[in-house]
Amino acid sequence: MIMKLKCARNIAELARIVAATHAFCEEQGVVNEIWPDVDFAIEELFVNMVKYNKDTVSEIEISMTTVPGGVSVTLIDHNVDRFDPRERAPVDVTLPAAQRKPGGLGVFLTLKLVDSFSYDYHDRTSTITFSKRREARDV
Repeated sequence: MIMKLKCARNIAELARIVAATHAFCEEQGVVNEIWPDVDFAIEELFVNMVKYNKDTVSEIEISMTTVPGGVSVTLIDHNVDRFDPRERAPVDVTLPAAQRKPGGLGVFLTLKLVDSFSYDYHDRTSTITFSKRREARDV
């Protein structure tokens, strides 16, 4: 089963996104221990798309499907310039907060929280896909 949403370029859509992703995860039996990481990643990527891709009015598409032990999420942004979050300047988390440059920490954390992350850009369309799975535990 696949959950699909089309979202206006508006931060207010986050409440609807979280409600839809939680309902999907609950229906599909996805362990709730991964939900905070999935929520954080979706929120960070969606907000960046809304905030930085101001020259388009196209809706942002979000889809979610189950994978063994978790979920795979795809965000598609149309009519935008290329921006691969993995190519941002690295964030020096060893510096005290007062010495850091603003920006980039959310993307840095997103890349650390998810298990896989891919980016594709074709015909002015950005596609980001990430997956998050339950951590394996010794029994």
